[in-house]
Amino acid sequence: MLVDSHAHLEDDKYSNDRAKVIENAGLAGLKYIINIGTDIEGNKISLKLAAEYDNIYCTLGLHPNYCSEVDEMSYDFINKNAANRKVVGIGETGLDYFRNTCSKEDQQKVFKRLISIAKEQCLPLVIHSRDASQDTIRIIKEENGQEAGGVLHCFTGDRMLLEEFLKLGFYIAVGGAVTYPNAAALRETIKDIPLSRLLLETDCPYLAPQSKRGQRNEPAFIKETAEKAAEIKGVTFETVSKWSFLNSVYLFKLGIKQRGTIVYEINNSLYINLTNRCSNHCSFCARNESTLVKGHNLAIDREPSAEEILKAAGDVSKYKEVVFCGFGEPTIRLSVLKEIAAKLKLKGSKVRIDTNGQGNLIHGRNILPELKGLVDAVSVSLNASNSDDYQRICFSQFKEAAYTGVKEFLKEAKKYIPEVTASVVTVPGIDVEACRKIAEEELKVSFRIRQFGRVG
Repeated sequence: MLVDSHAHLEDDKYSNDRAKVIENAGLAGLKYIINIGTDIEGNKISLKLAAEYDNIYCTLGLHPNYCSEVDEMSYDFINKNAANRKVVGIGETGLDYFRNTCSKEDQQKVFKRLISIAKEQCLPLVIHSRDASQDTIRIIKEENGQEAGGVLHCFTGDRMLLEEFLKLGFYIAVGGAVTYPNAAALRETIKDIPLSRLLLETDCPYLAPQSKRGQRNEPAFIKETAEKAAEIKGVTFETVSKWSFLNSVYLFKLGIKQRGTIVYEINNSLYINLTNRCSNHCSFCARNESTLVKGHNLAIDREPSAEEILKAAGDVSKYKEVVFCGFGEPTIRLSVLKEIAAKLKLKGSKVRIDTNGQGNLIHGRNILPELKGLVDAVSVSLNASNSDDYQRICFSQFKEAAYTGVKEFLKEAKKYIPEVTASVVTVPGIDVEACRKIAEEELKVSFRIRQFGRVG
């Protein structure tokens, strides 16, 4: 199955045969199409298409080329409609210094505002960046856009941009340009995109693949892009199709008709399922097998606000502790985590975080001082006795920096959090006793063994 993660079926070029184009996509094996908003009129058509077709979802955006037309009513429209079940993202948004149809200042203003909306609405970002790599990355970091997450659309080969977006936990979308004869440099760079971060797109009606060059592009043509991506990465078409499908479904929560559990009880503790996003793709993770943990469905259609979490939690006084631990890495949503923890502490709750220990890497700063007084205990997944084993089983977006970052997080945590524990899952091939020695003798923290295949 395939997903076109970035289409513009609202474009006038489809006015005469839009229904046929959508039918063709299904016949070509596409399960879902995500129609991307660029301006208010386009957003309105996208919403209409998503309502009419079960397999079409949409995002709401304000493209940098059209930012001179943006006013407060534009933002109000996006905020008002973001709760629609078929709206799965904010964008496209970003910076375009190639066309410069409006000033850099105006582009940056709109970009920052949409990052804010994405975080408030708990929706991923669809990022456009053309000849503006440095400013794009700077603004995402300054505005904590990594808390929303998202995808870099229409990747065209800037290696610096690729590395920065991967570090921020974003997905990378590849389109028809990868099939062009003059795109050798792009193809080399695409080799460095992990399959676990790869999305496919058409950007139709633009950028038709090579065999259709000069024609109007459409979602059905995405198969050629998938075939070329498979060739570049030295894997099968089925492998690229599977990964890009799963990544799209996971990022945009496609096909999920109900919100999963955002708080759940295990052994007299209340668990908070803050996000399904994670900086690791661990081979042993429970979500690889099922969305259920102890009978609780943890696949959420969108990330909950602090207010929603606290309302769902209800009377927390009956629990021995409240634990930030769901299907994702809770420190990704640091500001929401801190807001909830502060209110829980006012109610006298013991607060614990179960984390992969990459919070400092995710945010590019030491976040532990911000948790002092809010968090009573932290359990960090050490999971290996060396960097190679860690990356082999955890597949971190931070690659070789991940394991060192986890150990540094554990060392630093002792300064600010009363109870610090390093844990290890008994994955076959992992030296548990070597992990124990690192935890207890080198890091001077408590150690806990978690049985492989057992959750909760």
